[in-house]
Amino acid sequence: MTSKLYWQDSHQIHFDARIASVATKDADLIVELDQTAFYPTGGGQPCDYGLINGIEVLNVEITDDERIFHRLKGNPGFEPGIQIKGVIDWNRRLDMLQQHSGQHILSQAFFQLYGAETKGFRIVDQATEIDLTLEAPPEEIETAIHKAEDLANQIVFSNRQVRLHEVSPEEAAKLPLRKESFIPDCVRVVEIEDFDWSPCGGTHVKRTGEIGLIAIRAWERAKRMTRVHFVCGARALREYRAAVGITDAVSRRLSVGRDEVESSLARLQDDNKKLSRRVRELAQLEANLTAERLLGAGIELNGKRVVTCSFDDKDFEDVKLIAHRLVDRESVIALLAAIEGDSVRLVFARSADVDEDINNLMKTACQSIGGKGGGKPDFAMGGGPVPEDVSNFLTSLISSGMRN
Repeated sequence: MTSKLYWQDSHQIHFDARIASVATKDADLIVELDQTAFYPTGGGQPCDYGLINGIEVLNVEITDDERIFHRLKGNPGFEPGIQIKGVIDWNRRLDMLQQHSGQHILSQAFFQLYGAETKGFRIVDQATEIDLTLEAPPEEIETAIHKAEDLANQIVFSNRQVRLHEVSPEEAAKLPLRKESFIPDCVRVVEIEDFDWSPCGGTHVKRTGEIGLIAIRAWERAKRMTRVHFVCGARALREYRAAVGITDAVSRRLSVGRDEVESSLARLQDDNKKLSRRVRELAQLEANLTAERLLGAGIELNGKRVVTCSFDDKDFEDVKLIAHRLVDRESVIALLAAIEGDSVRLVFARSADVDEDINNLMKTACQSIGGKGGGKPDFAMGGGPVPEDVSNFLTSLISSGMRN
């Protein structure tokens, strides 16, 4: 069993130890120490990083029998029995202290206000997550989140003392624990003065003021619970800077003050909806005019009007719209193509009174150019490499495919 220095003092970042065992994994060395200040991954909290005798620590893991192994970058040739000096990456440790202590406070805030228990906890790259037994309509959850966030930050700002206790299960049973411990023989309890008692093996701040701020980013329903995403301390500062930076950038683009951004965006959205409607109306008008022009240039074949055309100046959605307008008429077959760089996109359609299987014709076309496509008997789409002459390609389909 490795002695856990981080249990006694989460702010200790320098320590001496003796190597208990070594092993190799791939090209790296795995080192077990008689004592360590490195926190191993567990309980939703990632491991510490740092150095052992100047060698980078890549990962720290703990076994079921409380042995802690440190994975070092490369193989420095350490042997059992030698003394080492360890250094914890303080920026990462502080981040973990802030997130984990912030989680205890926020979880207790939800429990105290709404009886919502925390069933899951994870510190991830961008935020920290807790899964709560909090069920309510969305508008009520929003209100609950704001109230819990306010209470949590009251505890942070009051700079309360955080105490660590190692007690027996019998002693733990007499404490007002927020949750039961999963450690059978010895219980480590984290106390937040006059607010929370919770068994935990993680690293924590000494006073709540070190957390700085608890800010909830978002929430969602997950696994029949409410998952809350939040940030604390330095992460909250980075989040604030990013949010202000985005808001300022938008306000400059809109030439308005920061407090006017929301109303200006609402006006822009309204204007955009009006313009989009107008664009759709104009697109319909242009499609009708283009369809009329193409009908005049089409050819008669077995009582049907066959229209072929390739476009290199239209969006494929516009070409599809033209095809629909063409086959709104009776006895029309439309074979249209949109050229996009080195590719061609095809849309074939027929009127409701025509019995030609357009889907089979599309498959024939795509096969001949090494492309893919398909659809329904009356409307199909496909594409592939651009044929050498698209107009002749479409015309050849009429002579070879439709007259058979």
